[in-house]
Amino acid sequence: MHLLSSPNIVPFSAATDTNGIFDQAAVLRVNDIHLCSDPGLGLKAIVAIHDTSRGPALGGTRCIRYASERQAIDDVMRLAQGMSYKSAFARLPYGGGKAVLIRPESVPDRTAYFERYAEFIESLNGRFVTAVDVGTDVSDMDTIARKTQYVMCTSAASGDPSNHTAHGVLNAILAAVCECFEQNDLASVRVAIQGLGKVGMRLAGLLHERGANLIVSDLDKNRIQQCVDEFGATSVSINEIIAADCDVLAPCALGGVIDNQALTTIRAKIICGAANNQLAQDEHGDRLFSKNIFYVPDYVANAGGLIHISFGSSIETTERIQAIYDSVIDLFRRSRVTRNPSHRVANEIAKQRLIKSRQA
Repeated sequence: MHLLSSPNIVPFSAATDTNGIFDQAAVLRVNDIHLCSDPGLGLKAIVAIHDTSRGPALGGTRCIRYASERQAIDDVMRLAQGMSYKSAFARLPYGGGKAVLIRPESVPDRTAYFERYAEFIESLNGRFVTAVDVGTDVSDMDTIARKTQYVMCTSAASGDPSNHTAHGVLNAILAAVCECFEQNDLASVRVAIQGLGKVGMRLAGLLHERGANLIVSDLDKNRIQQCVDEFGATSVSINEIIAADCDVLAPCALGGVIDNQALTTIRAKIICGAANNQLAQDEHGDRLFSKNIFYVPDYVANAGGLIHISFGSSIETTERIQAIYDSVIDLFRRSRVTRNPSHRVANEIAKQRLIKSRQA
């Protein structure tokens, strides 16, 4: 693993806590980390490249607040690994990477901010290709495209992938409900959605069309009210959604929501959502399995967005997103036959495909 600062880029402060970063990178098999700082613009950017054996590392740019630089580095490494697994599991021609921007209190000049970030991406010479993620949108990708070709999800190309992400999660939920409840539709199935961003709101609409009963939570009261008005949803507080009386819990906000505390309160029999890295630690997936709760690994369920980026609005995109249903059915059955938690089964499939790519 190489901890690098790109040429002509100001590195992070020497005060950054680096204890254990190399150890964590070794565990996650992250290949390299690149840092960029521009104090005048408030830019602190981190790119983690996990694997490029299947193609250039593709991953979104996340722009959110972090409690510390170390937390941001830990997050970007786990996200990069997840992108490698997602691409390998879905048999897509990309490696895995991710970028996080440690968002400051304010960004006075968003255009200059993302143009500077784009120069950073360009300096990586195509090893990393970015796209939208939490805190960024198509207009930001358009800005990035002024300075580098290594960007997707622009208005001139594939655009916003949220709709296809939501359809993929819907197919994953349908498969999980079929296996767990022996039910081929979502009539009267209670789904609790944590987070009503672009994907969460679209997912709510799709589930409502299928007859599901929705329970929703979000920090934005307007989004909650929209779900109540349009979909007849029941709203609960952000502190209550994990423990909601539901059949399916769909985390669609940030990661790490399945932790020790959550495990004592979860009432759902299925966990399947769009958020990345829903498990705080792998052991939490083991404990879900011991409780007979079926967890659909996030990178299996939310692969629709990456498929959209790869193939745009095409028949192949539609077919591959539909195939997420079959992947979840297969995963459920392998898990039961081998008596191994679903996330470990999925991880092993992804790892084996990555090994074959490295050996090719």
